[in-house]
Amino acid sequence: MSDQAHRYALRVQWEDTDAAGIVYYANYLRFIERARSDLLLQHGIDQLGLMRGEEGIAFAVRACNIEYLKPARLHEELTVFTTITESRGASVSLQQDVWRGEEVLARALVKLACIDQKGRPTRVPRAIAAIFATLSPNLSR
Repeated sequence: MSDQAHRYALRVQWEDTDAAGIVYYANYLRFIERARSDLLLQHGIDQLGLMRGEEGIAFAVRACNIEYLKPARLHEELTVFTTITESRGASVSLQQDVWRGEEVLARALVKLACIDQKGRPTRVPRAIAAIFATLSPNLSR
């Protein structure tokens, strides 16, 4: 993983699994959502503040493509690695991979849309775009 990747650690809980003790596929969405939220908070981006503040914006998932490679099981320690791969006017794209030790279990490509309070696309504020640029070696600064 890139040195630029954000790391979010978690442990698989009973509620995350099916009757066989394997993580239910939809719960990977919860894991990667938590990791994205943590990445933003770690860099001073308060999503609630953005919605309620003068920016009046939110980031909504526009697209998500997940490839499931291996199962995770009850009580395993996982790490979600998140890398910003692209930031454009009103969107940001991320690669989010779920690992167990040295094994990648799932790979997700996520595209977020920046929306206003009426749900219409709007530009990512400059200050936030600047933060995104610092989080990826692929983005222009």
